[in-house]
Amino acid sequence: SGELARMNEQFARRVEQRVRRPKPVDGITPARMARSWDYDPTIAIERDIRDQKGNLIAGAGHRINPLDFVEIKQDLVFVDGDDATQLAWATSRYTDLKAKIIFVNGSPIDAMTAKKRRFYFDQEGKLTATFGIEHTPAVVSQNGRTMRVSEIVLKPGKSG
Repeated sequence: SGELARMNEQFARRVEQRVRRPKPVDGITPARMARSWDYDPTIAIERDIRDQKGNLIAGAGHRINPLDFVEIKQDLVFVDGDDATQLAWATSRYTDLKAKIIFVNGSPIDAMTAKKRRFYFDQEGKLTATFGIEHTPAVVSQNGRTMRVSEIVLKPGKSG
């Protein structure tokens, strides 16, 4: 029916708008004071993990730090994509090879089109919550067995 087609069209439009411009991460504000800390990604195994033959891979209570097995080669740079100063600061300092620029607000798709590079979005604030980020811009980089998190204050009107 015509009503169903209209509803489907509205739904498709809303989905496209949400993809183009995801819901901003709640509670993230521009950094007014520089601060840094270390995030330890170590986890405790809750129950024995075994392979398909029953061999023990990791026992319950065992602590594992993924950074003992992988190297994080790219920094994670969190910015408000609607803040031209933050976006200019991040794109002037970090190439695609050096970092993943992650929006907490704004349209990564529109920015990708304008800047001809890849941007990401912190869906539902999962990454900022994990790292404890409250202000942007923020940079997360590997520091040995931890991840170093730094919230950076930008001078007004300064991108460099």
